[in-house]
Amino acid sequence: MARAGLAAAARVAHWADDALRPGPDGAAAHGRGTLSDATAEHAAAALGLTPAQVRADWDTARLAGLVEVHGDRARPGWRLRAWDRDDSAVLRGWVALFDAWSLAHPEPADREHADVAEVVSAMPQVLSFLQLSAGPVPVEQLLDLLQQRVMELRTERCEIPYGPEAPAAAGATAVAATAAAAGAAEPAGGPAADDDPAAPTALAPAPPPVSAPAPAPATDTALAPLLDWSLQALAAVGALTYGGGQATLTPLGNWAVWVKLEQICVAAQSPAGNIEQAAEDMLRGCAQLRPNAARNEYRAWLAARTVGSAVTELLDAARGEDALLRGLAFEALRVVGAPAEPDVRGIVDEATLRPYALLWLAEHEGADPEDVHEVLTREEATWLWVDTAAAVADHGEAPLLVRHLESAVQPTVPQLLDEVRAVGHPRTVQVLVALAAAHPDPALAKAVRRAAFQVHRGGN
Repeated sequence: MARAGLAAAARVAHWADDALRPGPDGAAAHGRGTLSDATAEHAAAALGLTPAQVRADWDTARLAGLVEVHGDRARPGWRLRAWDRDDSAVLRGWVALFDAWSLAHPEPADREHADVAEVVSAMPQVLSFLQLSAGPVPVEQLLDLLQQRVMELRTERCEIPYGPEAPAAAGATAVAATAAAAGAAEPAGGPAADDDPAAPTALAPAPPPVSAPAPAPATDTALAPLLDWSLQALAAVGALTYGGGQATLTPLGNWAVWVKLEQICVAAQSPAGNIEQAAEDMLRGCAQLRPNAARNEYRAWLAARTVGSAVTELLDAARGEDALLRGLAFEALRVVGAPAEPDVRGIVDEATLRPYALLWLAEHEGADPEDVHEVLTREEATWLWVDTAAAVADHGEAPLLVRHLESAVQPTVPQLLDEVRAVGHPRTVQVLVALAAAHPDPALAKAVRRAAFQVHRGGN
């Protein structure tokens, strides 16, 4: 279903890649990624479409990540490159489109942006209700739910209406807020605390009876058009069907909502509580965790961020001076998987990250774990050995550094020392000094100290 829903967008993106690309950098400039009139007409003639259809499909391609905009230039995204060989790339593209549903269909021009934003914020609860209902739901019922959620959002912001009835409304808001605080354990989306007539009595003497003020939150008249717009937009991206006064999630929409709920649950179960930390602090927090626990922490951290920003943060952390964080950053990137591929390919020319990037790419492309190190040259493997030894020296124990000798590609210690001196890693001296101090063999320790001295003095 995802492939069929994005087929038209992929067709236009493939056409742009073939017909407009001036060179290896990507498609021609179109002013922030929008198609010029001439280009739209050219595409329409080539694909047998109208210019309006081309523009609509192009916008869909951008929202789905089939086309990426960098500055004023558009180029194919990794999902388009993987379109024919990777179903997960297609699904990720559709989920990106689903996430951008409010941009896929023009919002009502006569509505305030603040009102539209409230409805967009409230729609996840409506979608969750549709998923739990597992069938058609009358629009009137969805409208009631939307009203309740918008009221909750306004109460959370402590909005006080203005006008002739402001004092009474303010008093009602205060009582509702107090009651809500007393019922804070109520699950989100449950009955509002101020619907319980006993709640104010339990907290203070009952006030004199007064006529209920007119509710400040939105009414059917205000929200019905925005609900209609929301359902039309979600139908436009293939998340639901809408007609005959009812809405039903499609199988794809049902799956997407389930995935989003699962991500929320994963993020809420962060074992070490690092979700809100920057990448570097998160990785430091994972340094003492066992591999499975660390992967769970990476998943929780990633679930709370967009893929692009998460990958950028991880690579920035990997560029730092701490070799341990470098290794952990690429472990986290293994959890990211295919979406990180373009960024990882983009760093293979950075000397500090190149060995890690080559190993990551080899694993991603299905290389046998036992043979994956064969993608590295002898020099790259030696550089990686020194970098890993630096992480062990900084954060590990002396016996672990001694055992690290066994992982070197060189068959003898003298060969290892010769190649370590030649590789030019900035931490070479510190690693050799630490290894000499840790090794129990006096003769070997002496040879390692001599090598460290030679590197320090700039000799051979």
